[in-house]
Amino acid sequence: MIDREGYRPNVGIVLANAKNQVFWGKRIRQDAWQFPQGGIQHGETPEQAMYRELHEEVGLHACHVEILGRTREWMRYDVPNSWGKRESRSHFKGQKQIWFLLRLTGHDCDVCLRASEHPEFDAWRWNDYWVELDSVIEFKREVYRMALNELVRYLPALRGQSAHFHRARSEYQSNINQEKT
Repeated sequence: MIDREGYRPNVGIVLANAKNQVFWGKRIRQDAWQFPQGGIQHGETPEQAMYRELHEEVGLHACHVEILGRTREWMRYDVPNSWGKRESRSHFKGQKQIWFLLRLTGHDCDVCLRASEHPEFDAWRWNDYWVELDSVIEFKREVYRMALNELVRYLPALRGQSAHFHRARSEYQSNINQEKT
């Protein structure tokens, strides 16, 4: 299901534990980490798709989580022309996502990466909310930043940290760029 503008509707999930650390899954046979995400099927609401994807990718059910919030608007990213899936669809530009912030109310042992016949992840870990996004595939990084910045308002203990994080990241990137010259 692709909209008129060429974007596939999708949901992204930021799953936080009691320490406000977030779940990261490692893509099977890849060195790429990401949040759970997946397409919205015909007739599904974003919330229904979120619960389905949460179970398929992480093995959790609605009883294991609490919804803290979601993004207000769709967030879009374009898939590069060189990426295989884009080449198979002439009208496909990328994905548009609604992001959900969930709190794990269950236990770490409730996570099961083999809940579906086609697992997405072969490992998982908890990371700080404001972790560097270098391990995320490059064309998704800006959407991740936007989603984390919007959803942090639902985590009062972290609210004031976003500006500090971005300032530190800019300084870090500036130092790297200076070293290259």
